[in-house]
Parts: sequence; C-alpha cells; structure tokens
Amino acid sequence: MQVNNNPMTRSILVSAIIVFLQLFSFEQKATAQNIGERTFQYKDEKRNRPVITEIWYPTTDTLTQKDKAFSPFIRVQTVRNGKVPGKKMPLIFVSHGAGGGRLTLEWLVDKLVQNGFIVAAVDHYGNTYEHSTAEGFLEPWERPQDISFALTQLLKDADFGSVIDRQRLGMAGFSIGGYTTLALAGAEINLEVLKAYYKSPKGKKEINLPEFPGLLNYIDKPEILQSFKNAPPLKDTRFKAFFAICPASGQGFVSKTQVKNVTAPVYIIAAQADSIAPAATNALQYHQLIGKSKYYVVKGKVGHYVFLNETVDQLKKEAPTYFTDDASVSRHHVHEEVSQLAVDFFKQNLH
Repeated sequence: MQVNNNPMTRSILVSAIIVFLQLFSFEQKATAQNIGERTFQYKDEKRNRPVITEIWYPTTDTLTQKDKAFSPFIRVQTVRNGKVPGKKMPLIFVSHGAGGGRLTLEWLVDKLVQNGFIVAAVDHYGNTYEHSTAEGFLEPWERPQDISFALTQLLKDADFGSVIDRQRLGMAGFSIGGYTTLALAGAEINLEVLKAYYKSPKGKKEINLPEFPGLLNYIDKPEILQSFKNAPPLKDTRFKAFFAICPASGQGFVSKTQVKNVTAPVYIIAAQADSIAPAATNALQYHQLIGKSKYYVVKGKVGHYVFLNETVDQLKKEAPTYFTDDASVSRHHVHEEVSQLAVDFFKQNLH
C-alpha cells in the first residue's frame, strides 16, 4: 500500500518548488576535497525490490556549472559521474532512518569522503519519504538485505570493483538504519518481543511515528510474520566495523544470546533528548547487551532528528518536526562532532 500523504514528503516537495526558484542564491558548503557522485538503479530480482544506490568518492575532477544541482539540503556540491579514484580505498555504507532517503545523511557522507573513504547509501524501498508502506516500516529485516545486495553489485562494478578495498568495509546508519547496521553486525531481533512492547502503553507512544502514524494497526498482519520467517541470516561478514547512530528497535533485544554473533567493533551514539528512539530502550539497550561496544551520548536538548541534514530556511518552516532543533542546539556542531567520531572510529578499525 503506497502512501502519498507523508508530511515529510509534502514538505520536501513544497520546499523544492520554492527553493528551486532560488536555486542559484542559496549558499552551499565549500570543500577542499572534490567529491564525485554516481547513482545506480539496481533491482534485486530475487526479492522484486528496487535498491537505488548512491555512491560518493574522492575525485580529481573539478566542479562545473552543470554540477550545481538543486537540493533543499545544505550540502557539499559534488561532481556528477566524476573520475573514480586511482587507488584502493575503504568503503562505508550508510543506511537512512525511517521515512528518509539515501541523501538525508550527506553531512556524514561528506566528512567520510573528505577523510579518504568511498561512501554508498541506498533507498530502502517502502521506507522512504518518496515511497512509504506499512510493510516497509514494519519489516526492518529487509533493509540489511538491501545493503548486502548493493555491496555485491558495487564489488562487481567495472569502475568501483577494482578501487574498493574489500578488506576495509564499514557500515553506519541512523535510527532504523542503526538497527540495520547492528543486524549486519550479527544482532538478531525478536519480533514477538518487539510486538509485545509496542502494544504496551509506553510502546504505543514510540511506534506512533510522525513519518507513518497508525503503524500499530498493521503490526499483526500475517504478511509481516511471514516476511520475518523468510528472512535469511542478516550478518554480513564482509563488513569489519559498525557505527550506529540512535539505533531503533532496541526493544526487540532482551538477551545477550541475540547479539552473540556480534564480534566486530561497534560504536553506538545516543542523543540525550531523543523522544523518537529513546536511548534507554534503544541505544543503551544495545550497548548493554553488546559487551565490547563503545557508547557515546550527545548531551543537551539534542533530539532524534538532529541527525538529518541541515536545510534551507524554507524547509525548516515547512517541516519543523524534522529540521528545527531546540534553540540551544547547533545541528551543524552536532554533525561535526559525530562525523569526526565516525571518521576516527573507522580509521582505527579498518586498518
């Protein structure tokens, strides 16, 4: 069931029209490192599922006028289809949050590329601002399969297959993308425990996401249980390090046996004022179960959506839930802080 009334979708489309008229007047971040960008229109035929994949990488090509493409996000301009690197480089995959998209974490992408990484991200079909379904929100085990599929395709690509260092692959994600990250590390969710939590008074508040209100009405659909039963093992041993930002679905993890297969380095980031994926039942829950994981809390009135891109002012007005923070919070500074933690973590663990 496709839903077109996602408030984030409406806001972005409205803002896109307004901002397009100001295309050449809004300010973009400058960068000393040129970033190349390509889009791959993959499809997983086995699951009959599109897996649109974006890839960013250092390039020696320079920006031209045609590269100054419209975006409602404050971002580093990229060289479309620029020349690929001439040497092997580590690759980091990035997984977006519920109702987001592959371009909604470019602040993290930019920082990683500027520090010597190739970065890739996918649209998780059914769980983006362009295409939202109840199943897409309630079947998070589809997401790790998207990542593994896209990685396999990139490693076979004529251009990128030879420059991606297969021994230095990392994974990062935000919100349900944080769950995606930890699932690829080997964490195994308990669907029945998660469903029981969501039916509790506290859980009902947490499942009532602004991106898709009323999800609780769909949680007992037999198709969702069947999808869960049909999911293969999600751990992907090709990834060597995992960075999870405000990971969601932590309520589905209650036993250390569920994370016994998590053996690679894990770093978990929490936000002190997160009301969408509260740290106590999500990030901290994962950290306490995954014994050797690192854990960091971004202090202050930092909410969940601070980890989305910075935007032009018009989009802040149209979608304040997602793009406006407490007056005491600098989204830019939070991005700088967390992206540097990610860079340091991956440099240390992807030798």
